[in-house]
Amino acid sequence: MISQVFILSSKGDHLIYKDFRGEAGSNVVSIFYEKVTALTGDQPPVVMTHKDLHFVHIRQGGLYWVATTTADSSPFTVIEFLSRLTGLVKDYCGSLSEKSVQMNFALIYELLDEVVDYGYIQTTSSDVLKNFIQTEAVSSRPFSLFDLSNVGLFGAETQQSKVAPSSAATRPIQTSREQGGKSEIFVDVIERMSVVIGSNGVLMKADVEGEIRVKCYMPSCSEMRIGLNEEFSIGKSQLRGYGAAVRVDECSFHQAVRLDEFDSHRILRLCPSQGEQTVMQYQLTDDLPSAPPFRLFPTIERDSGGRLLMYLKLRCDLSPKSAAINVSATIPVPKGSVSLSQELSSPDQSSELRPQSRAIIWQIPRFPGGTQLSALFKLEVTGLSSASMLEVGPVGLSFELPKFTATGLQIRFLRLSPIQPGPSQRWVRYVTHSDSYIVRI
Repeated sequence: MISQVFILSSKGDHLIYKDFRGEAGSNVVSIFYEKVTALTGDQPPVVMTHKDLHFVHIRQGGLYWVATTTADSSPFTVIEFLSRLTGLVKDYCGSLSEKSVQMNFALIYELLDEVVDYGYIQTTSSDVLKNFIQTEAVSSRPFSLFDLSNVGLFGAETQQSKVAPSSAATRPIQTSREQGGKSEIFVDVIERMSVVIGSNGVLMKADVEGEIRVKCYMPSCSEMRIGLNEEFSIGKSQLRGYGAAVRVDECSFHQAVRLDEFDSHRILRLCPSQGEQTVMQYQLTDDLPSAPPFRLFPTIERDSGGRLLMYLKLRCDLSPKSAAINVSATIPVPKGSVSLSQELSSPDQSSELRPQSRAIIWQIPRFPGGTQLSALFKLEVTGLSSASMLEVGPVGLSFELPKFTATGLQIRFLRLSPIQPGPSQRWVRYVTHSDSYIVRI
């Protein structure tokens, strides 16, 4: 049973506030923000308590999504509700951001009125709610298929030569009624990579977590069939096909997915609802089908002037046709580091010393595969000693790999039945993110 739901910006601004039961005053918003900002850690606890009131919150889109309860409600139920609420707002508003919430506050209040009744959750289904929601979403940026300023979605089957902008899948689901009868569906294969590489260059840990997300803008679609690699196997005992094996250790599916053709032909069947849903999740543990995307070659020494010298060579082992974007390396440095000078191998790179976090941040906007970049950092450290030099590292990398999956999972085909009247378009995107990529020095 939920007493209140409110949404705050990262600065504590009140964006949405809804009191369902009148059990607590409106000052609970300030109390929550004071409690969450008073904590020293980067990850505050999801559940906090003030007197008889329990705060349950999640962070999505740079916002605090908070529910309060005075009863002995299951915190997991409330967390699941908040996660589904963020999904609903994303479906109906197009994106999760402070601006989109401010522009669509009336729509969000209408959603809350339908989703929760006197503190009791009624439904979080987009298919059910679309019959009751009347307020149209206000898009912060009008969608245009001809806007190719940010290319990020690539076609499947006959759509190989066509490209849609990355903002194409971040518009409200109601706009599908305003696109001149055009129907679209987006399928994202998203993977997160966790890697640990030892100081000797040996791969110590490699885990991959992935999911297939579907976002549907079709008013009606009786069935969608997603074909995966024929060589796709779950577990080492199920290796199949004649090509290179695409293996995962564990796999789970959305309850709406029908698997009668999965064992024989690796086909997922479902009737997608409007909005976004995760149809499949999978995991690969302690294994990578190919070499890690990045290798780091560090040299750490002390010069005659007493400065700490760090010469780093970073190699991208992707295919020459691929490229990593938004690459950032975080290099922990000794306590007492006061100033930094650097020599970078290309002008588009940048770096800065952050004394508060005791780290150098080396940023690379775009890193083509098969290339190598280098950086020489000269660090002034107060009281530099052999012991303080041991404080350097390990290096953490964050990056995004578009058009790439670490497991090799691919969408073989994407078919809709019956054939949709009027023009319809299908888009598939592959992307791999770094969840935790650590290189020991």
